[in-house]
Amino acid sequence: MFFFKKKQIPLHQFFPEGYVDLHSHLLPGIDDGAKNMDETIALLLKMSSYGIKHFITTPHVLGNVYPNTPKIIQQQLQLVQDELFKRNLTDLSITAAAEYMIDERFMEILEKEPLLTLKDNLVLVEMSYYSPPLQLYDVLFQLQLKGYKPILAHPERYFSYHHDFQTYYKLKNAGCLFQLNLLSLTEHYGKYVQNIAKKLLQENLYDFVGSDTHHLNHLEVLPKIGTQKNLKRIEHLLLNNKKFLK
Repeated sequence: MFFFKKKQIPLHQFFPEGYVDLHSHLLPGIDDGAKNMDETIALLLKMSSYGIKHFITTPHVLGNVYPNTPKIIQQQLQLVQDELFKRNLTDLSITAAAEYMIDERFMEILEKEPLLTLKDNLVLVEMSYYSPPLQLYDVLFQLQLKGYKPILAHPERYFSYHHDFQTYYKLKNAGCLFQLNLLSLTEHYGKYVQNIAKKLLQENLYDFVGSDTHHLNHLEVLPKIGTQKNLKRIEHLLLNNKKFLK
């Protein structure tokens, strides 16, 4: 019996020119992503070698753990942009939004200040993997009343929904867009997360993709997604990132 290895597609051929990565943690020292400027640049260069040259990085805004504000995020972004200019890495472009945790503090933030958006009114949000907020649908409604369009980060990773797949349809009907983590196409987060991601893709429930890069280990795994089968599954999503976020 012969076993044939899946032919891998190099990532610089996998990602379309102009692809914009909408989910990452690349700003130095303000969340659980890049720890310092050298790490930030190393991550950007590694992603650039994969053909990803446009970034909307999304540091956590998470209670007292990562109490980032637009001012803090914009200050760190400016430092990164200045460093890229200093190193003559002018083919890379980076802006910043945020990944907002829907928790007890989120409504306070929503009432107090404009949210950092990916583009126009698109806001990246997340929630607990194990216990969704009791007021989740009210929060989604309030977000939209204020003119925002929520994009739910990595819905395949919310374990509380794995045995209640209909909830995904309920979230879509409540106005949520969905963003797939690229590493969910592998077993990086576990086989069950991978299977849920496949089912959500089959049901055509995703709108965007993102790398959710925190560190170089993530980028060492990323080439595993480069198969013809995966490209067929998500090519329209890669193009959505390019079309709606450039």
